[in-house]
Amino acid sequence: MRHQKAGRTFNRDTNARKALFIGLAKNLIEKEQIKTTLPKAKDLRSVVEKLVTRAKVDTVANRRLVASELGNASSAAVKKLFTVLGPRYAKRPGGYTRVLKAGFRYGDAAPMAIIEFIDRDVNAKKPAVKPEVAAAKAEEAVATDAEETKAPKAPKAEKTTTKKVAKEAAPKATAAKKTVAVKRRATGK
Repeated sequence: MRHQKAGRTFNRDTNARKALFIGLAKNLIEKEQIKTTLPKAKDLRSVVEKLVTRAKVDTVANRRLVASELGNASSAAVKKLFTVLGPRYAKRPGGYTRVLKAGFRYGDAAPMAIIEFIDRDVNAKKPAVKPEVAAAKAEEAVATDAEETKAPKAPKAEKTTTKKVAKEAAPKATAAKKTVAVKRRATGK
């Protein structure tokens, strides 16, 4: 009998279930909206809401407690909780997330849901561009603009030699051999 055993088990033991919710919580905190099954979304609400409530008061003790609940390699999630989400919901007494039903999964007809933060940042779901990468892309764009403004150079005349012609023809011959070999293997001839 299951007297006073609340909560779903998701056909997992305790450690696997905790790991599941830690992973889902990290993803929800970083992207602010995720799609999962309806029962998982409903149980994830309580996990994330407790973390956000703790993040409203930014102390070292609270940071350590949240970091221990989210496990290793969660520094980005902890940082976002205390710098973005905590201040955003400082005056809200609870109810930081909402669950929206999203139809049924094609493979097994499981009910799907979208869980998201109330008043979420729409751009949070997009991958963040690192400052070094953004600077490199900006420099590359400036370099291409500079090249376009320069006068175009005349192409150099190429000398055609028999070796060069033979090298260009060689890959075509090997490609033909490969297709014949594949056909032979497939047909057995």
